[in-house]
Amino acid sequence: MKLLILTGMSGSGKHSAFKILEDMGYHCVDNLPVALLKSFVELAAGNQEMNHVAVGIDIRNGSALSHLEEILNELESDGKTYSILFLDAEDSVLIRRYKETRRVPPLAGEGRIEDGLRAERKALKFLKEKADYIVDTSHLLTRDLTAELKRILAENSAYQSLNITVLSFGFKYGIPSDADLVFDVRFLPNPYYIPELKPLTGNDQAIVDYVMASEEAHEFVDKLSDLIDFLIPQYIREGKNQLVICFGCTGGKHRSVTMARQLYARLAADQQTYGLGILHRDIDKDSKRENK
Repeated sequence: MKLLILTGMSGSGKHSAFKILEDMGYHCVDNLPVALLKSFVELAAGNQEMNHVAVGIDIRNGSALSHLEEILNELESDGKTYSILFLDAEDSVLIRRYKETRRVPPLAGEGRIEDGLRAERKALKFLKEKADYIVDTSHLLTRDLTAELKRILAENSAYQSLNITVLSFGFKYGIPSDADLVFDVRFLPNPYYIPELKPLTGNDQAIVDYVMASEEAHEFVDKLSDLIDFLIPQYIREGKNQLVICFGCTGGKHRSVTMARQLYARLAADQQTYGLGILHRDIDKDSKRENK
């Protein structure tokens, strides 16, 4: 029997993850009381139809969560194997999600969301340290999370807890607050001043052809790819689980989108040990401003 313990921060996407796991053939039990874990594992191990089982255990267990580490050690002593999948997200993202749903974290009570999240991180620290897989959902859509879970669970590929987001943005809208690496691509030819190209974006082939017509663009992508290939294993070794690589141009519509897509394509072609996503933060902002 393959046992997966799904845990992580409230608001990080565990509900969506369970739906994905069910589609992958897992028997899922959410919010299982810690005291029942050993009995449930023994029961599931004796059922030939339950080859893949996912159990949700998180902060909703309250004070009983403090006994989980002891029970996990007992399972190991009994020869029971398991994996821990920890879903996480940046506090700013979790706060936004809670405000959108008008809910509060379990430990927030009538207090501030930030305080509830801080207390929850402290309580779940031992689980995150013990986790086999850590997935940061801050910039993942449901389809991205689906692909990530299939990659690390179904495809049995080698996995390191690093999720890379390639992000384009416009400098006039500010540098992304979660940026790890920022590259200014305003040195490249600007399609904005070509009337027939101005309404298009870096997702259109005409823009890609225009930007990539310069030798500097190709040389930049080649050298940057070499740098990123060098940095990724260093970040993995250091224990980093989220890397946001940002490309900025003036408006975040043409050059930055093009270069983000270029790097994303290179990483997607040969990546095997990390999650990968792409996001264009400001691609539509200029058109919205012009339509006002």
